[in-house]
Amino acid sequence: MTNTYRNFGIVVQHNEEDFVDILEERRLSSDLGFAFRTFSPQPYKGGPPCTGVELHRAVMDSQYLRYVTKEVAAETGSSEQEVREEVCGILKEMSQNLQLPFIRLMGYIFTKVFKRLFSAIFVNMEGLSALQQAAQEHPVILMPNHRSYVDFLVISYILFSYDIPVPVIAAGIRLAGVKIIGEILRRSGAFYIRRAIRSDKLYWAVLSEYVQTIVRKGFAPLEFYIEGYRSRTLKSLPPKLGMMQMVLEPFFKSEVYDITLLPISISYDRVLEESLLAQELLGFPKPRESIMGLLKASRVLQESYGSMHVNFGRPLSVRQLCEGKINRCYYNLTPRDLPQKPSPEAQACVSWLAHLMVRLQEDGSLIRPWSLMSCLLLQVPASVLAEEGLPWQQLTDKTLWLRKLALDFGAHLNWPEHISDLDVMSSTVALHRTVVHRKAGRVYLVREGEPERRRPVSPEEGLMRTATAALMLASYRNQCLHVFTRPAMLAAAVSVTRSTQRDELLAYFCFLQDVFSNEFVFIPGRCSQDFEEACSLLKKCGAVHVSQHDVTFSESGLEVLSFLQELLKPFIDSYLLMFRYLCEEADHIFIEKQFLQAVRTWATSLILSGELHTYEALSSNIQKNVLSALQRLGAVMRMKTSENNEYKVNKAAVRRAADTLRKSHNFI
Repeated sequence: MTNTYRNFGIVVQHNEEDFVDILEERRLSSDLGFAFRTFSPQPYKGGPPCTGVELHRAVMDSQYLRYVTKEVAAETGSSEQEVREEVCGILKEMSQNLQLPFIRLMGYIFTKVFKRLFSAIFVNMEGLSALQQAAQEHPVILMPNHRSYVDFLVISYILFSYDIPVPVIAAGIRLAGVKIIGEILRRSGAFYIRRAIRSDKLYWAVLSEYVQTIVRKGFAPLEFYIEGYRSRTLKSLPPKLGMMQMVLEPFFKSEVYDITLLPISISYDRVLEESLLAQELLGFPKPRESIMGLLKASRVLQESYGSMHVNFGRPLSVRQLCEGKINRCYYNLTPRDLPQKPSPEAQACVSWLAHLMVRLQEDGSLIRPWSLMSCLLLQVPASVLAEEGLPWQQLTDKTLWLRKLALDFGAHLNWPEHISDLDVMSSTVALHRTVVHRKAGRVYLVREGEPERRRPVSPEEGLMRTATAALMLASYRNQCLHVFTRPAMLAAAVSVTRSTQRDELLAYFCFLQDVFSNEFVFIPGRCSQDFEEACSLLKKCGAVHVSQHDVTFSESGLEVLSFLQELLKPFIDSYLLMFRYLCEEADHIFIEKQFLQAVRTWATSLILSGELHTYEALSSNIQKNVLSALQRLGAVMRMKTSENNEYKVNKAAVRRAADTLRKSHNFI
């Protein structure tokens, strides 16, 4: 089936028959033969072929970089030659060195790895064909979501398999430090970027010129993660705008006629790093990043991770998307080779496009049965689920009910039709046996470390083991949250305001969007449209009656209302908890790191006492999102002079925010 992305006329392809398992042929043929077959991608027609050496020279000789070099030399008192040598060093550290022999090596290695880890890798061939054509016509920007280290590898692997130019890929600088692997990845197309570079004028100039030269020359498709980094919660993250600004600037300056953006949605049955991600959110030290270290782990290679779907979205023209949104004449006021600050109009356009790409990634993803089951399992307190379990019959009945609701809301489900529903759910639970297990007709949460560890543990250690399992469960629930978020916020608005008036419901709905804009992705300036979409979806499933001035829930909609309210409850309770901590426990000025440690300790004590049941309050992701939300609301201010992420809290403003949220909750 296909789905027209609401209000944009963008068709998101979801023809299930069009997905092909690319591992099927690999299982029947020689891995070595695959790696060393003829690779003949059609070149970009927008300009003559460009080698890596020529790309490097074009960057170094650019007027823009020469200008910035002179500026930095004057500002720092260094000679131009010294600054130019620094530029050369930055470029050497950063640059990819794409070489076909290393692409072949990676093709051989990862054929073996993927066949061991995954039962299938499904790719939509219609999207792949559209990409193949688009790569010949305009510079292409590949924009996959980022949930696993595997994301970094699988796109290049697929393009190599189908004779499409292999992309150059923006990667974190940590990978460059991994012995041997860092260089292999560099020669497979990775270019490395430092973090927190906004304040480094010279580095920013080198990176932006490097990226824009790739785009202008059509050197290769350019791939980057619009979310900035791997999502440790498996839900979409608000986009980072720096790289997006860089890749769009050649179009804004009319240096290229058009640019093609291509959202890619990667969906997993099971993610390799599931337990590591949960532990990181709970404050456990993060292992040094190493792809091969992950793959070499015997536990990883001995496990089954089900299938993966890679959905290549429809190629989108920047020229068409930006029509009427930006006046490019602004860029004619300054010579193209000189630094220019983006206009407010351009910044708004970049933000809009970036958020749109994330929403298209969400809409292109396939929802697994496990994601729906996780939604329901999390509505049982984790301690109860671990000790008493949930009846299997109850879980399966509710999952089938939720499947229908998800389809009513426009979700795209990966639910096999040739297998009975009970077999689908049974095999799903079996695949996720590290999180839950079935016994005597009930489903239990598996605490981290069980059943291997039977020795007595302290209450705090036992809590952390339960929390790890709960956050793993939450990560899979998060994969389908985008389907329910807007109807859930409307359900919360009805519950909190106790009103049926559209204006009152809309006001609270927009408040929730503001508060939770780090938890969920909303396209800027579309709150009213999102509200109307929520009304339409709830009306479609028969949960509400909608008139010109009122929205009322029907008796038959109470089950839907209850489910949606419970879906948002962990987020609301976690925010209320941290609002309460800032009002009652925190100093007026605090350091972020100390806040995260202290609020986790406080939440732990409340869970142990039975006052709090939301283990997600222990997640550093939610804790940081609360600080961001309070900054937007003017309740917390970051101290600009501090190097330690120091904040000043306005406790009265925090209380006002809490008062708005707490009306339907008894936690605080």
